[in-house]
Amino acid sequence: MKFLVVGLGNPGSEYANTRHNIGFDILDLLVKNAEAFFSSQRYGDVANFKVRGKQAVFLKPNTYMNLSGKAVNYWMQQEHIPLENVLVLTDDIALPPGTIRIRLKGSDGGHNGLKSINEVLNTTNYARLRFGVGNDFLKGQQADYVLSKWPNEQQEMIQKKIELAADAVRSFIAIGPAFTMNRFNTQE
Repeated sequence: MKFLVVGLGNPGSEYANTRHNIGFDILDLLVKNAEAFFSSQRYGDVANFKVRGKQAVFLKPNTYMNLSGKAVNYWMQQEHIPLENVLVLTDDIALPPGTIRIRLKGSDGGHNGLKSINEVLNTTNYARLRFGVGNDFLKGQQADYVLSKWPNEQQEMIQKKIELAADAVRSFIAIGPAFTMNRFNTQE
C-alpha cells in the first residue's frame, strides 16, 4: 500500500515561508525528519520513504498552484496510488492561524490548487489537511495576504503547528484517516 502526500505551494524563493506555501513547509519538515531528500522530477520535487513500514511519495508540485491537479494526477498514475491514499496539504483562510482540520472530501473553498485537483481528478473525494492561515485582510487583498510571510509574533506558534501537521501526516499514513481526524481535528 503506497501513499501520495502533496504539499500545495508555489515554486520559487519569493514564495518561501508564505502562508500559501504552508504545504511545502510541512513536507520540508517531514522529509528533513526522515533524513530523506527531494529530487527534482517531472511536475515537482519528490521524496520517497517509509512511514512505519508504509511506502509514501511526497510531492511539492512545480506547476504553480493553478495547475496542481496535473502534478497530482501524474504521480497517482506513475506510482499506482489509489485516491483513498492521497492526502493534500493546503492553506485555508477560513480557519484561524495554525488550526488543523483533516477532511476526507470537500469543496475547493475558493483555493485554486484544490480547484485544479478537483477538475483534473473529476472528484472532491480525496483527503486534505487544511492548515489555517486566518483572514486578516481587507476586501480585495486576499492574494497579497496569502502570498505574504507570517508575522514575527506568529512564527513560533506556526512552527509548532507545522510540527503537529507533520505528526498528522505520519498518523494518516501509519494508522489511517479515522483515528487521525479524531486525534488532530480536536487539538487547538
